[in-house]
Amino acid sequence: MSATASAGAAPAAPVELRKPPRLKGGWPLIGHTIAFARDPVSLLQRAYDECGRVAQFKLAGKSVTVFTEPEAHESLFRHPDEVLNATEAYKMMIPVFGKGVVYDTTPARMMEQLHMLYPALRNKRMRTYTEIIAEETLAMIASWGNEGELEACDFFGVLTSYTSSRCFLGREFRNEMSEEFAHVYADLEGGIVPIAYINAHLPIPAFRKRDRARERLGEMVSTIIARRKARGVTGEDFIQTLMDSTYSDGTALTDHEITGILIANMFAGHHTSSVTTTWSLIELLRNPEYYEKVCAEVRGRFGGGETYTFESMRDVECTEWSIKEALRIHPPLFMLFRTAMEDCEVYGHFVKRGDWVCVSPIVAHREEAVFKDALRYDPDRYGPGREEDRRPFAYVSFGGGRHKCLGNAFALLQMKVIMSVLLNHYDFELVGDPITTDFERVVLGPKPPIHVRYKKRS
Repeated sequence: MSATASAGAAPAAPVELRKPPRLKGGWPLIGHTIAFARDPVSLLQRAYDECGRVAQFKLAGKSVTVFTEPEAHESLFRHPDEVLNATEAYKMMIPVFGKGVVYDTTPARMMEQLHMLYPALRNKRMRTYTEIIAEETLAMIASWGNEGELEACDFFGVLTSYTSSRCFLGREFRNEMSEEFAHVYADLEGGIVPIAYINAHLPIPAFRKRDRARERLGEMVSTIIARRKARGVTGEDFIQTLMDSTYSDGTALTDHEITGILIANMFAGHHTSSVTTTWSLIELLRNPEYYEKVCAEVRGRFGGGETYTFESMRDVECTEWSIKEALRIHPPLFMLFRTAMEDCEVYGHFVKRGDWVCVSPIVAHREEAVFKDALRYDPDRYGPGREEDRRPFAYVSFGGGRHKCLGNAFALLQMKVIMSVLLNHYDFELVGDPITTDFERVVLGPKPPIHVRYKKRS
């Protein structure tokens, strides 16, 4: 068997390639679809355990090949969109982002749309976001008093909806529409479930809520745009960046396009932050020794009443490592897909046109050859002398290649600021039932309720 493309270029002569080993079991025609719908992570882990670093199974009539290990990730991520296409693989997101936006346009147009956000992610703007995130976090805990209890999933979901809406959509949106936004955005995210990979238009309640939420969010964004234009007002936020942007042909973005691009970036800036901040606190409280280490770092830096600034966030390395380790163990996206647009070679294996290929961060991050004691929570693995995430394409919580998450710097900054503010003012402890992962969503978070007790530092 030979391939016609390899890393974007056809080989000089046909190359004999291996067929990916197939996972046992499955049903005629539908393959492993039922097992995937029930517990996709268990299916992925079983594929790795039985087949190794390259494994293939059948999903809704398509062959899906999973590649696991840094070199395999690199082989996959370095293929151009003309060979392995992200747009085709994520058609499930079209109802969320909207028609003609991101995954419902050409790869070149999609890259133009996403790159329009670069000005909003530069240092000058990031400095502004640091102050906003700290201000919103302090406002959230202002009424806590000396001690109490919170449900962590709900708390961080609300907090990050406030911080994200203000950074993305501006102060007027935060002040006037944030409460409704939290509900609308929750319905939008609720439509991102594993079954959407198979059919994103089934007549189920989650999808109906998703579609109503997308329409309403478009109306809310259009209101802000119209108001700013009428008043001649500008803002230091993501929406203003998009309002000021044009395509290479000089065409301005429509309100619909602005809304879709903002939603795409919010998924990185909000949901990753919400879920991972929850996991970060959980893992710190499960590991008291490192909890004390992070608390000492934060309180040593901010305990004297210093303000939370963009520069100061560089001084809380242990805090950053704790977040990165939570992201490694609990990556929000457990599968990163591409569709083969032509017969091609990935990591020495033949991939047929129309098949799906993917990287699974949650499986890849358990590889002992890459991460020592991979199942153990160990933030120091990112410290000097170890730096296990420095190996190219080993740490893939934010993806890799040209489609690596644009909002990763914003998401990481947001989580560091929130954790620094909380740990500087309060002590925390877990209470209640054992914690498990909620596998019913595409974005993997802890299964609520997560009860946390807090007590103000003297």
